Amino acid sequence: MRMATATKRWTLAEVHSLPDDGNKYELVRGELFVTPPPNIGHELISARLTRLLDPFAEAHGLGYVFHPRAVLRFDQSEVEPDLMVRHGPTPTAPSWDNAPTPSLVVEIHSGSTRRRDRLQKRSLYMDAGVPEYWMVDPERRVVTVVRAGQPDAVTGSALVWSPAGTDASLAIDVATLFD
Repeated sequence: MRMATATKRWTLAEVHSLPDDGNKYELVRGELFVTPPPNIGHELISARLTRLLDPFAEAHGLGYVFHPRAVLRFDQSEVEPDLMVRHGPTPTAPSWDNAPTPSLVVEIHSGSTRRRDRLQKRSLYMDAGVPEYWMVDPERRVVTVVRAGQPDAVTGSALVWSPAGTDASLAIDVATLFD
């Protein structure tokens, strides 16, 4: 007879004690995820999105576009989204614990992150109150838009972000992210 084995539940203290070895360590509700450094295609998509999001966020008082090493902490979890738009904590804030909830979180899928982006991270972001979450899929050349209480929207053409707090919208031609 087979016995079920217990899966280790990690703590933030344990994750913070791991070596700085070039991998990204994220904790989602006790589950540890390790991600190797991104490839150039991933970083190009991130750079293109930053070019589009940053001037819009600045012009409309939405905060800043943050990249990995900036974290989102919620429910004993800590993740480093590929991009997020949020107001920053004060420069003297001791930690990310009280940082504002992002108005937008973006994850760019890779072979090693696709499943966690679609399941564990999606659930965490929605529970944390993130109003909009984009999953960018370079393989399929589409973006899936997740909003709480609404069906997912998948687009390979026009992507429109209309964040709360502004009457403006940012329109993005999805194909330009991948070309």
